[in-house]
Amino acid sequence: MVHYVKFRPIKPRTPHLNGKIERSQQTDKAEFYSLLNLKDLSLPLEKLLAEWEYFYNHKRPHTSVKGKTPYEKYLELEDKIPFQDEVTQAYWDSPAETIVPRNSKYLAWIKEHKLSFLPEM
Repeated sequence: MVHYVKFRPIKPRTPHLNGKIERSQQTDKAEFYSLLNLKDLSLPLEKLLAEWEYFYNHKRPHTSVKGKTPYEKYLELEDKIPFQDEVTQAYWDSPAETIVPRNSKYLAWIKEHKLSFLPEM
């Protein structure tokens, strides 16, 4: 299976370019991990993380979406979100951005070594 993903790398150690992730991690640290004793190996961490994720997305209001939850904002915009085939069609032949398979290095290695199980592209 080939997955097509736009590759947009950022330089290492540039959190200002990755603000949403940095902010999310800060919230996780302050509101979730600070409440746990991480030295306790008996904690059902997977279950607790799933509960936190549900709370964060479905119950916790966010100032960035005017006091709504991310799920409420998603429902508000759901009919405006394009389907994948519409996105692919719009970008596929665009000279501005190249869409490469997520596993492009692996596919190139297979092709270079002339292996016969290379998937059709």
